[in-house]
Amino acid sequence: MKQETIDRIRKFTTDRDWEQYHTPANLAKSISIEANELLECFQWSDTDYDLAHVKEELADVLVYCRNMLDELGLDEDEIVNSKMDKNEAKYPVKLAKGSPAKYTELKKESRNEQGR
Repeated sequence: MKQETIDRIRKFTTDRDWEQYHTPANLAKSISIEANELLECFQWSDTDYDLAHVKEELADVLVYCRNMLDELGLDEDEIVNSKMDKNEAKYPVKLAKGSPAKYTELKKESRNEQGR
């Protein structure tokens, strides 16, 4: 996210004195609520949705995530890259490519294919 956008989110929150409500628990609840509103955009169709509404709900999720990062003093690049390191280890390309299986099932699938 661009610094200008981050600063705008922070100013919006500060100008309204809302930091007092931004506990990690409250922000986690808000992220979940907004994520469910995003999901609601696709409730009855995977392909027939209002993109403008999707963008608004996705923006709400991102704003609350930015607020959570600030509240916890976290760096988004650092935590995303740390998680990607773990995901790359759990889902090696050789086993995961083209498969929707959870990492715990990938090795089972690989063993089953080798045993055939």
